[in-house]
Amino acid sequence: MSSVNLVAREVAVKIVFYGPGLSGKTTSLRKVYETVRPAHRGEMMSIATEGDRTLFFDFLPVKVERVNDCTVRLALYTVPGQVFYNATRKLVLQGADGVVFVADSQPEMMDANRESLANLEENLLEQGVRLERFPLVFQWNKRDIPKALPVAELRAALNPRNVPDFETEALSGRGVLDALKAITRLVIQDLRVKRIVPPPRAATPAVPSLGSPKASGGGGLEAQLNQHLAGRAPGVTAPATATASAAPMVARPSRSMPAIGHPQPQVHVQVAPAVAPPALTGQRPLGPASALAPSDLFDHARAAEGAFSSGDYGTCIQACLDAARRGLAFAGEGPLGAQAHLLHVDGADLLRLQTLAARSSNRVDDAAFALYVLMQIFSRLHAAGLPAPAAE
Repeated sequence: MSSVNLVAREVAVKIVFYGPGLSGKTTSLRKVYETVRPAHRGEMMSIATEGDRTLFFDFLPVKVERVNDCTVRLALYTVPGQVFYNATRKLVLQGADGVVFVADSQPEMMDANRESLANLEENLLEQGVRLERFPLVFQWNKRDIPKALPVAELRAALNPRNVPDFETEALSGRGVLDALKAITRLVIQDLRVKRIVPPPRAATPAVPSLGSPKASGGGGLEAQLNQHLAGRAPGVTAPATATASAAPMVARPSRSMPAIGHPQPQVHVQVAPAVAPPALTGQRPLGPASALAPSDLFDHARAAEGAFSSGDYGTCIQACLDAARRGLAFAGEGPLGAQAHLLHVDGADLLRLQTLAARSSNRVDDAAFALYVLMQIFSRLHAAGLPAPAAE
């Protein structure tokens, strides 16, 4: 679910790009990354494998224009397309506010499109969310391929609800921003209906924001999104503004900055007596390893990511190896290789991690590999239901 920081007047929402393997999810996200000005985007993280370009997820926080006097921050993710990585897809989908389904327009990919859409519906249902009531748009991708199926045929097979859909070419970027603007508009409408977006404060003199044409002299993704968020869509009624007698919403902070879609360190909006919440500033947002980490290993993952961000690759690898050993220990007593085998962790990857940790100097790709191994272990632990919840 979305998180709200009432002190900073910021609403953070999570949008997931879903679809079959190699349909164009990561390429679409890269086009968004190239469009957003550097001052308004975070680091794009991606892990490539031989079978699919994205094993875990890409994560791209994008700061956009204001809605109801609140800044909207988008966190864009992609999921692995292969069915083998369904446990990871479930993790990434947790807490999503909307989905862009990237369908492959090639005729031979129709079965994969249907399978992926059914998988999306199933995984949402496990979270108690029905797809027909969830913000969703479609990208009919690879329209530049001569043998692409007609859009009418794709709609009949995959979009019986007639939600917004767009013909896209992820490589050139055609239609990708249109799809992103549409899902953002739907998500904001949904948050307004749920009263998650707080009402505007008292009017203040207008100051052009960084993304507005007046301030920057041009458009950009922020300004384009703002055109769609400034008013309500036809047929959508905004909820009544809370009266003065109603209890105000306050943010309940956890131990860290809110991680969009992560169920543990998150700021939840609750109705409670007015209490001035503390400011949530100055802390580093979660990376992919800490987003997947069990609570017992959360600090270890944060330490590894912090070392990576500061360029201390040797420390990052050592922290990953320590966290990996602690994580594998949840599988039971025994040699490290036996624990890895029980969790279906690649023994060759684990051996390479140990070799890297023994080196006197390391490169950035060595540290990135160490984080990859650590996230693989975290994913396997989650799939196995480990560590078990403490008995009450």
